[in-house]
This record gives sequence, structure tokens and C-alpha cells, in this order.
Amino acid sequence: MKLKTLLQEKKDDILKRWISLTLETYPPDASGFLKLEKDRFTNPVGYAISTGSETLLDELIDEENLDKIISALESIIRIRAVQDFTPSQAIAFIFLLKKAVREDLKARNEGFKTEDERKILDELLLFETRIDRLATLAFDVYVKCRDDIHRIRMDETKAERVMADRLMRLRQSVKEKDSSK
Repeated sequence: MKLKTLLQEKKDDILKRWISLTLETYPPDASGFLKLEKDRFTNPVGYAISTGSETLLDELIDEENLDKIISALESIIRIRAVQDFTPSQAIAFIFLLKKAVREDLKARNEGFKTEDERKILDELLLFETRIDRLATLAFDVYVKCRDDIHRIRMDETKAERVMADRLMRLRQSVKEKDSSK
């Protein structure tokens, strides 16, 4: 049995465990809400993590469509970038996928004694390398999100300054008109 087949068979279990591990990175009160509330509009964070994680796992197992991967990463990391996570904490959920996969394989009691089992182990190591590459992409996406946030804040500050300057000039012109009367 190939690892890809094994991962496809166990995808739902692995995905549930990965999402659960990711949601556990939040404070306990938030984590409980994120796990229980399934509505997209009531719980946009949980929804983004669930749908993004599913896309990431699908792409890691199957095609590795870079556009889909980046889009899914952005949906999760954009949220984590504005929360109280350090950069490493924001992308740490990627590495939790390794834990979820290993736990599932261990639960299956795979001893990797036969030639087929050793091939699965080799494939697992390659799969984990793909997860590591995903983490480096996640960091790039995180930095881009943070840059976007800083750019938006700078634009808002500039707009506020322009508005304040206009108000000051208007006020000054009103004062000058009043004093000339």
C-alpha cells in the first residue's frame, strides 16, 4: 500500500486531528468556541481554518497546485497575522499536520517491517518534506499579510494627516475671513 493511498483513506481522520490541534493553539475559551461553532458567519476563524486546512491537505496528497496552496495559506494566515501570534506561532499549525499524520499511522500500528511498509516510511519522509516546504511558503504569506496590514495602517495615517491639514487650512481661512471683516 502506498502512502498516498493510505493518506487518502485516512484523510478525514487526519484532517479532523490537524484542525483540532490547530484550534488548540488558541486560548482555551476561544478554542472551545472555535471547535464547537460550525457556522461560517458566526465563526469565520474556525471556518477559514477548516476549509483552508482541507484544501492544503488535499493539495499535499494529490496535485500540489501552488495557487490553491497559497490561497488556502492566505485564508488561515491572514487571520493569524492580526491576532496575538508571533510569526512562528502563526505558521506552527503547518507542523501540526506532521503530528496528525504520525498519530494516525501509529494508531494503525504500522511497524514498517516489510518492504512495502519501508516504502511507506520513505514516502512519509518525502511527504513531511513537502509539509516543510509548505511551512516556508506559509512564512512568506505571513510576512506579506503583515506588510499589507502595515501598508493599510500607513495609508490610513497619511489620509488622516491630509484630512487634518485640510481642516487646519479651512479653519485658518475662516479665521482670516472673520478678522478681515
